[in-house]
Amino acid sequence: MTCIAILGEYTPTFEPHIATKRAIAHSRSLLASEIEAHWISTQDINSSLFDTYAGIWIAPGSPYKNMDKMLWAICYARENKIPCLGTCGGFQHMVLEYARHVLGFQEAQSQENDPYASHLFISQLDCSLAGREMKLAFVEGSQIATIYNSLTAVEQYYCNFGVNPDYVAYLKSQSLRVTGSDSEGEVRVIELCDHPFFMGTLFVPQARSTSQTPHPVVTAFLKAALKVS
Repeated sequence: MTCIAILGEYTPTFEPHIATKRAIAHSRSLLASEIEAHWISTQDINSSLFDTYAGIWIAPGSPYKNMDKMLWAICYARENKIPCLGTCGGFQHMVLEYARHVLGFQEAQSQENDPYASHLFISQLDCSLAGREMKLAFVEGSQIATIYNSLTAVEQYYCNFGVNPDYVAYLKSQSLRVTGSDSEGEVRVIELCDHPFFMGTLFVPQARSTSQTPHPVVTAFLKAALKVS
């Protein structure tokens, strides 16, 4: 049995969490697999996490109860090539992990967690994206474009925070790629090329998944986890 961990503070009435469970069921059915998904609170993450789980999904719903443990899990997945998907708040924390452990900004923070931090890689958006749908443009040849089999898509958002424009150049300076942006050119998708699946989306792909049309990002993530197990 292949298992993935959904890392975050599960709230049964929070629509992105409801959508996450649904989307996994949709893609699992499409793949005809017995893959299981277990929610794990960030305060319960420990060093044995990857003994059980073939992939991790960093869930929406930040701030998390234990940010340090969450960043450790993302770092471990990145360094050990374990499939990792982050959506909404998960995307934001993938950016923070990379900023701290690859770019060397040890104090990298989100304005949501610490508005007075010296290096705010994640800042409050000038215009909230909560409840909005926006068109995306993908970089040709990127993993995200391959997953969609398209250079454009329309997706739904639930967030009020995103990548601080002042730090975009730093994010692009190493192996991380910005492969998706909105009509205003803002960062909406990040990925690593030398990794089986390490992708963050500021949008919430699971919100548009249906039983008839499972979301391709969720399906691609589960496929990557199945290959690892």
